[in-house]
Amino acid sequence: MQKPALYLSIALIALPLSAQAHNHTLVIGNFSANDISGWTEKVFNEQTHYELTKSANRTVLSAKSQASASTFYKDLSVDLNATPCLNWSWKVDNALDGLLEKTKAGDDFAARVYVVFSGGAAFWNTRALNYVWSGNNPIGSSWPNAYTDNSVNFVLESGQTKAGQWVTESRNVLKDVQRLIDQDLHVADGVAIMTDTDNSKTSAKAYFGDIYFSKSCG
Repeated sequence: MQKPALYLSIALIALPLSAQAHNHTLVIGNFSANDISGWTEKVFNEQTHYELTKSANRTVLSAKSQASASTFYKDLSVDLNATPCLNWSWKVDNALDGLLEKTKAGDDFAARVYVVFSGGAAFWNTRALNYVWSGNNPIGSSWPNAYTDNSVNFVLESGQTKAGQWVTESRNVLKDVQRLIDQDLHVADGVAIMTDTDNSKTSAKAYFGDIYFSKSCG
């Protein structure tokens, strides 16, 4: 089942850039405060179960997939010149082993975080940068999504070494987009979380901590 690189653009309703915090930090997912306002689920092939839960004495978002693919996303408008860095923490119970992730049959991941750049009325110009927890591809590797060249997968974590552990990420999205998508994109229009196992017909569970943009990377 095709994943949301293009589908997310249909629902994007941009917020004004003035919504960004004056202290150069923009909170996207305030899960620790039991807040999922503005987040919406889009089902592609059966439903991944997203809910707030407790982990390590804090509230986080959990995602449980059983041969399913749905995404939890939020429309926004982020000036990457002001706050280029995306920050979050995540944990997977297990990475998905043995998949050919560069093929349609293996396009499943225990955890993904998408940043979407809307093409507006020209929805076919929508681009997506997809940070993934790979089952077997090396950290730092990247490739076009198996379903569309408009989305690029970029591996931040891989395999079982850190499975069961909370891992903190901080990425300069502006630089990643310029390097991986080779386009001069300065406004992010959406962020999405996804745990999907519809192609492999397996199961996975992941957890996501608070998500925010900042002026500098941690």
